[in-house]
Amino acid sequence: MGYAMTTSSLDGIMEQLECADALDGLQTASEALRNHYQIDHLVYHWVSSSGQQYGCGTYCPDWVARYLDAGYLRIDPVIVGCYQRFHPVDWKRLDWSSKAARAFQKDALEHGVGNQGYSIPIRGPNGQFALFTINHSCHDEAWAEFTESNRRQLILLAHAFNQKALELEPERSPMAAQALSPREVDAMTLLAVGYSRAQVADTLSISENTLRVYIESARHKLGALNTTHAVAKAISRGVIVV
Repeated sequence: MGYAMTTSSLDGIMEQLECADALDGLQTASEALRNHYQIDHLVYHWVSSSGQQYGCGTYCPDWVARYLDAGYLRIDPVIVGCYQRFHPVDWKRLDWSSKAARAFQKDALEHGVGNQGYSIPIRGPNGQFALFTINHSCHDEAWAEFTESNRRQLILLAHAFNQKALELEPERSPMAAQALSPREVDAMTLLAVGYSRAQVADTLSISENTLRVYIESARHKLGALNTTHAVAKAISRGVIVV
């Protein structure tokens, strides 16, 4: 695990982030920062006042899907704990004592989430709440040294990510979004009402691989960073009604 980025490499990533004109730029930046810091994961996660959420980062797709399907947002100690705080939080300081929290933690570790975490809460306009998180597997001493050494940089990065997300989120494009196909609308609607991917595939009598194609196509047409963001955009634009 690296203990500090060089100024030049950080400046280069920040410059790329500032110049990004699409949400995919946040994903590219998260991967670049993860590699430069030599940590397991780096994640930016936005939750709006209405409960819609999207994000970018380096967690494996299986864990992201599992998190959404299981409704972990409601019990995740990181979300719950950081929502009550305004300063960076080491995950060890959060409350993991409940049975649900321990089961969530066990599931996360089994999906490649590290045993150490550090999250920076961010609050934006209109009830926006976001988290910028770094995650790794290592001993407590090494993690404490790493977070203390990089705390200032991480706070700056967290707010840079959020500023770019706010800049790109408003419906500023004059071009109309591509229309979704009937099957894409069906898939997005079922996901919006809480079906898991397996349940959606079963309902539509298609394979999960075929469903993935529909979802990715809809996400691309909507200009969304991930599936949850695509659902939120489809609802806000009236493409689907739930």
